[in-house]
Amino acid sequence: MTTYTWTIAQLERNATDGGVIVAHWRVTAQDGEYTASNYGTQSFTPDPSASDFVAYDSLTEATVVGWVQAEMDVEAVQEALQAKIDAEKTPVTLSGTPWAPEASE
Repeated sequence: MTTYTWTIAQLERNATDGGVIVAHWRVTAQDGEYTASNYGTQSFTPDPSASDFVAYDSLTEATVVGWVQAEMDVEAVQEALQAKIDAEKTPVTLSGTPWAPEASE
């Protein structure tokens, strides 16, 4: 079973009001010994006068991950990572030479 872990690597914010304008995110998929990851950014337009505005000092990683996920197709991202893992598990191409055995043999 594959598990997906979402993290925030970095935030960019307005100097004046601390509103987050860019979140740098990473999602890592793990299925046993197989892993795949994806890294990206998500832009935001913060509104400090909005009732749901969260001050920079009050943010948690879970809050920002929620913002990022709300702006994207989470299922598609995770399906792409699963496809990478599936390709690792069952490769369709191999490399090497017949006169030099692979290190794993």
